[in-house]
Amino acid sequence: MENLGNDFLDYLVDDYYDVDNFDDDSFFGDDEAQRNSDAESVDDDFEEDFEMLRQSKSRTDTSALEARNGKDIQGIPWERLHFTREKCRETRLKQYKNYENLSRPREDLEKECLQVEMGHAFYNFQFNTRLVKSTIVHFQLRNLLWATSKHDVYLMQNYSVLHWSSLLRRSKEVLNVAKPVVPTLKLPGLMSQPLSRVQISTMAVKENLIVAGGFQGELICKYLNHPEVAFCTKITANDNAITNAVDIYRDSTGGTRIMTANNDAKVRIYDAENFSSLGCFPFDWSVNNTSVSPDGKLLAVLGDSPGCLITDANSGRAIGCLQGHLDYSFTSAWHPNGHILATGNQDTTCRLWDVRKMSESMAVLKGRMGAIRAVKFSSDGRFVAMAEPADFVHIFDSQSGYIEGQEIDMFGEIAGICFSPDAESLFVGVSDRTYGSLLEFNRRRDNKYLDSMI
Repeated sequence: MENLGNDFLDYLVDDYYDVDNFDDDSFFGDDEAQRNSDAESVDDDFEEDFEMLRQSKSRTDTSALEARNGKDIQGIPWERLHFTREKCRETRLKQYKNYENLSRPREDLEKECLQVEMGHAFYNFQFNTRLVKSTIVHFQLRNLLWATSKHDVYLMQNYSVLHWSSLLRRSKEVLNVAKPVVPTLKLPGLMSQPLSRVQISTMAVKENLIVAGGFQGELICKYLNHPEVAFCTKITANDNAITNAVDIYRDSTGGTRIMTANNDAKVRIYDAENFSSLGCFPFDWSVNNTSVSPDGKLLAVLGDSPGCLITDANSGRAIGCLQGHLDYSFTSAWHPNGHILATGNQDTTCRLWDVRKMSESMAVLKGRMGAIRAVKFSSDGRFVAMAEPADFVHIFDSQSGYIEGQEIDMFGEIAGICFSPDAESLFVGVSDRTYGSLLEFNRRRDNKYLDSMI
């Protein structure tokens, strides 16, 4: 799979630099590569560097009040550019080329899609910070953002996993993989090994645990309340070994488990307490994503195949196959009721399936211009959000039958999306050299007077 770049915002930056008296002090300038190549410097100077960044970039952040007064939510100075935002969006939609693995006729796809009434505002813009910016390792993998509360967000930036506090508006490094990563948990028979210079391709943060997967088949597990890494290893020696997805879940007995999906066509399960291997399920194609139903009984397996397998989560035995997508899938999510599964595909659609009736999808939701790389349900099941590779996040209301929606329109590659566990916040990670940031949206309520106090 080739890595496709996105230099569209760089064009905006170049245009901005043509403006006279341009003043935008950039902390991440020519020194960034040098800092990234020196792991000790990254580790020792992180707090000092962040304070410098906070002072130099704080004016580029955007609050809800500033946005209401006309400031662009990403801080892009359209009034000083040679073209309008509308013209930029028009050009972007015309020029963007969606990546496809399978070239299949798609003329009838539009007919299947729901006619959605956009323009609703389920989540209001709250804050955008450029103090943290996500990094993407592989262009097809966009699961690099997690929220453990409406105030605590975890994201991947270069060789670090950062914790962002939306209350304090500060970040803290919680995992550094530029230097050697040494496991500290010592148990008989535990197949752990030191790692170094890991490129994190995917991550999950739940149950007081960070789990990160690497571009060379690595697996790293760290408890949030411990400073050291508990367990790490290279789970496969296959040359095509990317860890495409990781998940932390409760199985049908209530035990906490870790699941990995790899390019070597295997799904592996580990005990989250002692990190022992509990099973390995082989498949006929590279596995790009897995998700376990809320009751821990069903497993959705998606990969380099248009179909999505539904298997027994404990044995890996196939139960059924969901057919309808036209290309490879890279994301899935279960509704909290355990009956509805959402799958995102490179055919630019998200399909909703009732697994009690697997013969056809119950609804098809269409993106604006690209593949659906990330899908999330809110914890109350009210909303499903889906992210394209760049520029667009869509939110659909399940109570309307998914025919009422909200479109979040931005510029830049999307590294991940996540709802907070209480469904009160939605976060979007944007990966870009200049306008990379973390966007925060708050659920719209009738208590509008509270927003005026912020």
